[in-house]
Amino acid sequence: MPRCDLCGEPAAIFQPVTRRHLCGTHLVRDVEERVRAAVAETGQIRPGDRIAVGLSGGKDSTALLVILSRLLPLLPGASLVAITVDEGIAGYRADTIQAAASLTARLGVEHRLVSFEDLIGSDLDTLLAGREEQACTICGILRKKALADAARTAGATAIATGHNLDDEAQSVLMNAFRGDLPRLLRTTGTGTSADFLPRIKPLATISEKEIAAYLFVQGFFTVLPECPYTKYALRAGVRTLLSDYEYRHPGTMENLVAAKKTIERCCAGAPVMEPLHRCRECGDPCSGDLCQVCRLRHSLLE
Repeated sequence: MPRCDLCGEPAAIFQPVTRRHLCGTHLVRDVEERVRAAVAETGQIRPGDRIAVGLSGGKDSTALLVILSRLLPLLPGASLVAITVDEGIAGYRADTIQAAASLTARLGVEHRLVSFEDLIGSDLDTLLAGREEQACTICGILRKKALADAARTAGATAIATGHNLDDEAQSVLMNAFRGDLPRLLRTTGTGTSADFLPRIKPLATISEKEIAAYLFVQGFFTVLPECPYTKYALRAGVRTLLSDYEYRHPGTMENLVAAKKTIERCCAGAPVMEPLHRCRECGDPCSGDLCQVCRLRHSLLE
């Protein structure tokens, strides 16, 4: 059995990039220290901030809430509120909502629940009837709006999401496949404070495998159903492709994310982003006459 390179205890994980075996104790310390360092280096959370954590109940957002709840004592005056969005997906969302409620009760974090029914008057299953292949696009637009509205209502100063290293690398590759430079460069933390709540991704340097192991060794890992609409996502194919490359060439995902940062630096100041306007119906910031949510409302009425 492989042993931890730091203490000789049985190893819980092998990190291919660093070529290290780590036991459960040193894995937890390693993950939390890397998140703490990333938060400190980028100034993602400041003392006094109220952070709205998008908590789906899945492993990534669970790890995010656990880690931030442990970092909070280092940030005077900072507080957390967890927000779960109920899209209305039969056979899937009820279990994850229960997991989110159990976790917040265990950690003593305020928990708020919002739904697509409240936002647009219908659940996702009903909205998608006959247009299932658009599931991830429609869900993504509405989830972003629901989370932003709930965060503002909760008095949040920033929104934290559980995007991990795999997610970030997949997004870079997907936008490259689409040839979509503005979307590749788009960072949701941009814009004036009056337009957007800054979005932060404290887990962006942690791999999905490390997150799963981090939860498992501490008893936080819960087996939950997978979203039934995942099979329609472009991301599903990219995930498989990238996982294979990462297995055969460790460091591929980190290299993709680093390449994005290089492109950002090269494009700094270049006019590649569309100017912001106000939606003529709801007043939200957008790139055209109508925001994505209002466009969606119109398309659903057709």
